[in-house]
Amino acid sequence: MTQAMTKETLNARSILRNIVANIPPFDDLEREHIQDTLSWIQSSAPLFRVQKPDVPIKHLVSYFLLLDEDAKKVLLVDHKKAKLWLPSGGHVEVDEHPRDAAVRECFEELRIEAEFFKIDPIFLTVTRTVGLTAGHTDVSLWYVLKGDHRVSYELDEEEFMAVRWFRFDEIPYERSDPHMGRFINKLRGYL
Repeated sequence: MTQAMTKETLNARSILRNIVANIPPFDDLEREHIQDTLSWIQSSAPLFRVQKPDVPIKHLVSYFLLLDEDAKKVLLVDHKKAKLWLPSGGHVEVDEHPRDAAVRECFEELRIEAEFFKIDPIFLTVTRTVGLTAGHTDVSLWYVLKGDHRVSYELDEEEFMAVRWFRFDEIPYERSDPHMGRFINKLRGYL
């Protein structure tokens, strides 16, 4: 039985469809990404990466940003493979709930327990990757976690060159995820 046909994956598709359908679109591009993702979930195409870096060529990612709400700062990592300042996060494992992936990645990458600012993702993007693993498509759910810019977080040195807190106006948008500016503008509406 293929990945797309297992009972667990059918349940995962149902859960994912509900998550995606409940993200209020920020703009026309996010509305388009949401519709594209809902069609992808409904199809028989595989959703989860099963082989690094790009099998299948399109797969699910859970991003998370640590937010210091009082300081209006977010934590970004200088990702070695992407060569960009990105939110932390990673690929969702087969049949894993995307929120569980964010929790797992938070501990793996920063050695902290995830504390959600919002329990559900607030943003969704469909992005062609760049950098050393360029060429596949990440369907990314963007979660927001609570953080404190006064705390030093341990960084996964195998994946990241550096980790840094940025005020919204300091983010290196030209060297970040192409949707970062839109995400920050949407995030402002939650503050």
